[in-house]
Amino acid sequence: MEKEEFMCHASTFLLPLLEKENNTSTLELLTKYALIILNQPLPTFTPMLWNHAQVRVCADGGANRLYHGMPHLFTNQHSELIQTRFVPDAIKGDMDSIQTEVLDFYRNLGTKIIDESHDQDTTDLHKCITYILELTPDVDKSKLCILVVGALGGRFDHEIGNINVLCSFSGTRIILLSDDCLIHLLPKNHHHKIFIQSSVEGPHCGLIPIGMPCGSSTTTGLQWDLDNTEMKFGGLVSTSNIVKGDIVTVQSDSDLLWTISFKKL
Repeated sequence: MEKEEFMCHASTFLLPLLEKENNTSTLELLTKYALIILNQPLPTFTPMLWNHAQVRVCADGGANRLYHGMPHLFTNQHSELIQTRFVPDAIKGDMDSIQTEVLDFYRNLGTKIIDESHDQDTTDLHKCITYILELTPDVDKSKLCILVVGALGGRFDHEIGNINVLCSFSGTRIILLSDDCLIHLLPKNHHHKIFIQSSVEGPHCGLIPIGMPCGSSTTTGLQWDLDNTEMKFGGLVSTSNIVKGDIVTVQSDSDLLWTISFKKL
């Protein structure tokens, strides 16, 4: 199958809004961001992601993390002021984790509450992504980017479930974030050009085959570039690689996970 043109990736959501506007292309400025908060501790840069996002959704117990955790990211500001400032557009999930006081607090401030306890076949992250896609039917999906905090760390089965969601929505840009790194999918039907934000990310990175072995992958911009390289679990996997320039390119005959470390944000 002939690959489509380059898909471009840039982690400009890790930059303050003014700095982003001064350092990004027109194409990147047209990106529409949505933020999903899952039930793990908030990364320290969550307020910056919030400012970039046009839609903010909590997955069930993620609302507890927002309510209790966001005030800790601000010094010398009253907790109640922060809690009323950061109010999600919706809370969606099976509602088995959210605290009653948190549910009532956000409901009274106008947050939409969507109880999907009848659906036990999909994860809360899957439910939230479906909601965002339904909420933004007129947005060009190539311009939509969904940022997910709380997707990494905690129980390993939850982490794997969240990575599985990346594969379930392979046509949508979804980025899993922690204080340490990000993960997103590089679909095989594109070549990929990754613009490195060297002030905030790198140098350590990795490319990991997901779902099936990779017969051939080629990269530029890495210390240990791949050259029609086969990768598979039980064989070679490109971990602890290092970015060497401002742009990394990737082409592969199978889907790959891209991950890169963060500097102190």
